[in-house]
Amino acid sequence: MASQRIFQLGLRRTAASGFTRTQTAGRIVQRRFAATQNVNQETGQEILANQRLKRPVSPHLAIYRPQITWYASSLNRITGILLSGGLYLFGIAYLAAPTLGWHLETPSMVAAVASWPVFAKISAKALVAFPFFFHSVNGLRHLTWDLGLGLKNQTVIRTGWTAVGFTVVSALYYTFLV
Repeated sequence: MASQRIFQLGLRRTAASGFTRTQTAGRIVQRRFAATQNVNQETGQEILANQRLKRPVSPHLAIYRPQITWYASSLNRITGILLSGGLYLFGIAYLAAPTLGWHLETPSMVAAVASWPVFAKISAKALVAFPFFFHSVNGLRHLTWDLGLGLKNQTVIRTGWTAVGFTVVSALYYTFLV
């Protein structure tokens, strides 16, 4: 118990080294001088407003050089919202189709898409392929980060551009060749 007390006193003395210390009757008395004054609320608000004017302003996003991590993070969220939103909308429409008299069963969907012009088919496939492949590849990238792998700056940048490249190649392959 005595050793704990000695340690605590030493710790207090070390922590208080920035304060003025005086010794009275064998005890160390710590004093920190602060200038205080009583002010009314209106004067206090003025002082606070002046202090706020002198504070540094945090830098705005416009001064930063955009990086792949910024774009990849934003696109990952956007593609996730688009893909899940499309899935929910189609799911709700599919469930409501018998009640509303819509024909969303497979044979009628295949017949409808087969009647589209080639440009519309390619556009529809690309509209789904690019977000799907980017979100999938970037999701794998995030899973490797969850394992603690590839967290160095250069590796993050390299894997970001690799994800973009693989997305373009796989989405174009899906769009035109499959």
